[in-house]
Amino acid sequence: MELEDQWWKGQLAADIYQALRYKELKLPSFKGQSPQLNLRRYFADLIAIVSNRFRLCPTARHLAVYLLDLFMDRYDVTVQQLHMVSLSCLLLASKFEEREDRVPKLETLNNLGCMSSMNLVLTKQGLLHMELLLLETFQWNLYLPTAAHFTDYYLSIAVHEGDLHDGWPMTCLEKTKLYMAKYVDYFLEVSLQDHVFLCFAPSLVAAACVAASRLILHLTPTWPPRLQRLTGYAWENLIPCAEKLLIAHDSDVKEANKQKCQQPNQQQQQGQTAYHTSAQYLNRTNAQYPQQAPQPVTAPDHLPASYLSHSTANGPQSINTQTISTSLDPKSNIPNRAFQVSMHYTCAAPCFDR
Repeated sequence: MELEDQWWKGQLAADIYQALRYKELKLPSFKGQSPQLNLRRYFADLIAIVSNRFRLCPTARHLAVYLLDLFMDRYDVTVQQLHMVSLSCLLLASKFEEREDRVPKLETLNNLGCMSSMNLVLTKQGLLHMELLLLETFQWNLYLPTAAHFTDYYLSIAVHEGDLHDGWPMTCLEKTKLYMAKYVDYFLEVSLQDHVFLCFAPSLVAAACVAASRLILHLTPTWPPRLQRLTGYAWENLIPCAEKLLIAHDSDVKEANKQKCQQPNQQQQQGQTAYHTSAQYLNRTNAQYPQQAPQPVTAPDHLPASYLSHSTANGPQSINTQTISTSLDPKSNIPNRAFQVSMHYTCAAPCFDR
């Protein structure tokens, strides 16, 4: 058990990490020149929703979106073709990252409610043709690191018993680690929503997710020496990326507060369908935090669709055909407003009991 808890100290973990860092140096460049770039958010959400439906791992979801980004950057394709491309990217990524028995099957994909709303029927021949085109585009190389490939390694030391919360010792280290993992997952999914994060190295995005989470949780020091040594990034390197992540979080909280004011009786109307989006979850008061996190948020491989769509305060837990069909109207990207990131973040996240 002790060896399992300290897996990240082993030479194998260090070797894998160094191999990923070396590989990311050779990643294809993203130019953001696709004529359909304004639809990119919709197709990233589509991949996320289908991935969530099949409970695929985060690395498969992130790899699928990255494959889509690179393909769109090189080809001018129609919207209908992009539906096929998106699902083919997800299938390739799941075959590369998941066990064989978890790869979505053709029949199951065609039975999804969103397929009829998109007027799309997948065929075996069509998928094989698209997968071959994708593989030839990437020269049969799918070993492309994403931010999701680095977060587990960083999370292994993201919280330490010597950290302070608002200047006080932590009362429960395990609880702190739980919230840290959930916030990192949240920021990781936020990074999928805008192509602007492709200008940062994946390892830097992962490190910025950890840094932003520590800011939200009021952990000090914000970027301790151990994380700087492990990631190879100083605090100054993380500021541009962490700033964009915190802007998205700030937007989430404000949107949740806005909808809460507009619908004061929302929880009573929902009845048995009560669940929380990431923004609502981040904005709870201390008294509202349960001892155990709600299942829709804590499940690492089963994130709700609303959790993946950070500009929406409420979203479906499962695939909603109306949402998919109407999402072709591209959602706005992360607002580009001034937001200074310092070693202290003012948005409270009172999730610790003293």
